[in-house]
Amino acid sequence: MATNPQLSYHELGFRCGVEIHQQLEGQKLFCRCPTTIRKDPPDISVQRKLRAAAGEGGAVDIAAQYEQTRGKQFIYHGYRDTTCLVELDEEPPGPINEKALHAALQVASLLHCTIVDEIQVMRKTVIDGSNTSGFQRTALVGRDGELLMDGKKVSIPTVCLEEEACQVIERGAGRDAYNLSRLGIPLIEIATGPDLHTPEECRKACLQLGMILRSVDGLKRGIGSIRQDVNVSIKGGARTEIKGFQDVQSIHAIIDYEISRQLAILKKNKPIAAEVRKAEPDGTTSFLRPMPGAARMYPETDVLPVQGSLQNIAGIELLDDKAKKLEGIGIAKDLADAAAKAGKADAILLWAKQFPTIKPAFIAESVVSIPITIRRKENITANPSNEEYAAIFSELSSGHIVKEAVHDIIISLGKTGRLDFARFKLLSDDDVEREVAALASENAKVPQNAMIGLAMNKLRGRADPAKVIAAVKRMMA
Repeated sequence: MATNPQLSYHELGFRCGVEIHQQLEGQKLFCRCPTTIRKDPPDISVQRKLRAAAGEGGAVDIAAQYEQTRGKQFIYHGYRDTTCLVELDEEPPGPINEKALHAALQVASLLHCTIVDEIQVMRKTVIDGSNTSGFQRTALVGRDGELLMDGKKVSIPTVCLEEEACQVIERGAGRDAYNLSRLGIPLIEIATGPDLHTPEECRKACLQLGMILRSVDGLKRGIGSIRQDVNVSIKGGARTEIKGFQDVQSIHAIIDYEISRQLAILKKNKPIAAEVRKAEPDGTTSFLRPMPGAARMYPETDVLPVQGSLQNIAGIELLDDKAKKLEGIGIAKDLADAAAKAGKADAILLWAKQFPTIKPAFIAESVVSIPITIRRKENITANPSNEEYAAIFSELSSGHIVKEAVHDIIISLGKTGRLDFARFKLLSDDDVEREVAALASENAKVPQNAMIGLAMNKLRGRADPAKVIAAVKRMMA
């Protein structure tokens, strides 16, 4: 999406920073509950009211004060088998999830951060209902890193590991309802400095940080698993945080709207308040609360500090580098990028070595493109495992099946849940001749090209197309 040509970002003194939030899979950050986000009716519901607490310096945060004045009640829906007393704030948190911490350390390492000596969990006051306790637990893992983007260095002041908030179900005038199953999911937060000077730079930074995150194992996938917040300012204005981006392609429109909103206020000689705003689906923003400050932070005394160390942090290869390796063996860039994003690059590289008679591009298409095509055209979900793909490529490499059969074999797997090579066993040359002869006898008056079509359709996936065409031509010579 193009930027607004009527806005001169340089003349406006436009500055921007982003915050990326990525959920992790497995268990929650401070208990052993799974990271499954439920949609079904809850087993339990509790009702709470929250109040603002003073931070470490004794002051109450302005954003927390604002939320308290709203006087809302909060309803929390939970599940007996996937939420526990930690989420309900009726039991102290357990030790920090070591796998989640390991992933956060890997991300911090990829961003060239200095790892903190001691990781101290802090409480960040949040009383908008998104957490039953009235605060979010967060821990600084790395600081003073950098992102290299188009030859430019973008500062990364912090990489944090924190707990995900509840998922809002319903908002009302006097009360809101939340789903507890999302609360406590491990969340990696990456913050850049205000080093981005156009919406396009902001979009690119989000995409590159997303690529770095996906290079680490253990991340959740799908809609809602990664979110972006954008902090913007212009000369004479104030920092505004815009929350709620799911699609990075909407960044241009919403930033341009926010700049125009602030310019309109400045033209009236009115001050611009530092505030948090919500990104709306129509490209506008709406007020959420005043900009919070440092007063909302204070130490979490229920979780012991842990040592920050890069020991046992294995070297990680970025997805972009894996995609370049795939391009190096003859796979087109778009397909290579898609394979790397899908986490299939290592497997494809391995199979290309194991089965040198199969073109690497066909291997990649079979793994990345064919399941998508089947889902769209046949409405069948087929996701072969790596072991099943290896078996398919082994049969193809051995000459037991032809490559045209791979598509139908994957469809059959999606329908039945098992691989069936017998139905697609390659016919012998004599069998091809007999099948073509029988077809020609049944369709004596059909022209040669039409006969080729009939034969190809009948013998699809069971014979080499070149041999089918040759047999038809011999039969009709």
